[in-house]
Amino acid sequence: MDGQLEPVEPPLGFLAARVDEKGRLKIPAAILQYLVSLRESRVFITTFDKSTVRIYPIKAWRETEIFLSKPGAGAVDRAALRFRAKHYGADTEIDGQGRVLVPPDLRRELELEGAAVHLECVNEHFEMSTDAAYKKKLEEADRILEEKLGEVIEMGLP
Repeated sequence: MDGQLEPVEPPLGFLAARVDEKGRLKIPAAILQYLVSLRESRVFITTFDKSTVRIYPIKAWRETEIFLSKPGAGAVDRAALRFRAKHYGADTEIDGQGRVLVPPDLRRELELEGAAVHLECVNEHFEMSTDAAYKKKLEEADRILEEKLGEVIEMGLP
């Protein structure tokens, strides 16, 4: 994949997309432009919580894998998380039309085939939620903020 010489900032906000009936996600243009600027043509797609999909540029996934493999406190939990991520996950090439294939076990578990989804850049990866999960999170945020928005503004919200 030919890329730009200078990195592009990751996109802000949520981007709408769709997983087709064959399990392919058409990557939104802003995300694709970001990945191209990183010279990434492969991503690792997985889940940690069986509700949100995580899409990692390969370099970012390798760093996550190192973290999950570290010995010491929390090693058992990290190993379990790594196992789950590898069970549901797979690395995949971005095709010439800007699509990636979501791993079959993952798309069945989260019922993604033919689903509308929303993507957000979080640190060095992208999180993808189904439309239903996104709407549920938005309703919860609305409920909380009906009561708390004034407090947040008083805390100094610019």
